Amino acid sequence: MPKLKTKSGAKKRFKITASGKIKAGVAGKRHRLISHNGKYIRQQRGTKVLNASDAKVVHKNYLPYGL
Repeated sequence: MPKLKTKSGAKKRFKITASGKIKAGVAGKRHRLISHNGKYIRQQRGTKVLNASDAKVVHKNYLPYGL
């Protein structure tokens, strides 16, 4: 079997924690922020850990060998 390639877009968007979970930036903080309240904007700051079902897809399809 040939080796699988890591998706180059995924390399830029995801990081893997020491315990093997996947971190990603939070959606919904690029534009139209005036329609959101301050609590929403504060909570969207930084990165979040993906839930198990999304992480499974990323591991299998986009980052087959990790980073």
